[in-house]
Amino acid sequence: MRTIGKYIVRGLLGRGGMGKVYKAEHPILGKMVALKCLEPPEILTELVGKKRLEERFMAESVTMAGLNHPNIVDVLDIETTDENIFYVMDYYCNNLGIMIGETYRTETPSRPLGVDKTIHYATQTLKGLNRLHHAGIIHRDIKPYNMMVTDQDEVKICDFGLSIYRGETTAGPANLNMGSPYYAAPEQEQKTADATFSTDIYSLGVMIHRMLTGMLPGGRNKDKNGSLLNLIHPDLDDSWDDFLLKAIATEPDRRFTDANEMLNRLMALKHQWDEKKEALCRLNPAPSASPDTATGEQKRRNRQPRRTPVKINTKMAPAVFPVDSLWRPKSYHESEFHKVNDKVIRDCSTGLFWQIAGSSYPVSFGDAREYIADLNISNFGNLNHWRLPTVDELLSIMMPVPLGRNLCLASVFDHLQQWLWSIDRKSFTAAWYASMDLGFIHWQDFTARYYVKGVCTGSDEPDRVSGSV
Repeated sequence: MRTIGKYIVRGLLGRGGMGKVYKAEHPILGKMVALKCLEPPEILTELVGKKRLEERFMAESVTMAGLNHPNIVDVLDIETTDENIFYVMDYYCNNLGIMIGETYRTETPSRPLGVDKTIHYATQTLKGLNRLHHAGIIHRDIKPYNMMVTDQDEVKICDFGLSIYRGETTAGPANLNMGSPYYAAPEQEQKTADATFSTDIYSLGVMIHRMLTGMLPGGRNKDKNGSLLNLIHPDLDDSWDDFLLKAIATEPDRRFTDANEMLNRLMALKHQWDEKKEALCRLNPAPSASPDTATGEQKRRNRQPRRTPVKINTKMAPAVFPVDSLWRPKSYHESEFHKVNDKVIRDCSTGLFWQIAGSSYPVSFGDAREYIADLNISNFGNLNHWRLPTVDELLSIMMPVPLGRNLCLASVFDHLQQWLWSIDRKSFTAAWYASMDLGFIHWQDFTARYYVKGVCTGSDEPDRVSGSV
């Protein structure tokens, strides 16, 4: 059992330019934390020097600890041992990279988000950046995997390993690149100018474009006017193209000057979008025809979802789960919902009874099983065969992301429980879950916290269905 300081290492979360981030457990409290350890590659130590790297690492922790903002990851402690220098942060199991399905091959397509979700995450990122820029700090590595997402769906900016104060000189050789490919501003890659606040603006502009379209800027798939955005979100007007083009302008002085200016412009676009969406959904209610899917026009097909739990790894899962290469449903189920009572709804197309809501809070996988046991003990909704749903069953009630014709689709379920545990396991320590609002499945270890929505067949219950929704 490996330890770092007093903490018990539970896994590797990621690698950065200067070190590694571990998931670890406090030995007494049992609380999961994230430890960032200074473990630079040997070549970086040779180029920059060990002492300078240690100084930068300590400065990074001090910078993060002093910002005290809800959209920036907080540093709880820093320790030095004979083997390590590390600092302690709260542990978050989700980040925007996972949530959009970005892989280490950054140029491959990812999952586009709805406009409202994109605005939600971009607004919080801009608020965090605004705090940084107010303190004179340039992050220099804004990208989806550096945006942690909390159980409350709040963004927290992390990884300040490349951050500098405005006007600060970067240590190291002149040819040492700073930033992540595709997200780094041109001046970062070409060394044509010093980093400014607009350097972060460029990176965020790329990230917003990716969230809206699933693609990086500059791709070939565009409409006749040269806009990829209009193909994915036909209800957005040219002002959104103007917004993104200003954010990712090649010349720094043509971009938004700082996060506050960009945030004000985004809030104006949000106001316009809210009014337009309200009008569209009032005039064009949820369509009765088959919805679009992210992979094209497909007919819904009714099939009895698998009810037997499985344990399956990521390599074999696509052959078992009815999902595409981005872990989205291959097609969407045509459900026929009827309300049983205030707590339970039945999908007559599958014969499954569902909780309309679910757990009040996100819980670990172990606690999710206890929650289901309590449903049966209490005879919840006059049913007592509740269980955790399989991935296939969760996919049967998953709705398309609100894009295009699917913009006004409304769910019959409570809006709180969007991230749901399944009974299917990935391994002996991890299980699969579904993101109902973002429209995909993924996996996390048992200590992650997601909501629970019970399901049962009600096979031994009389048909008490009344009313429809």
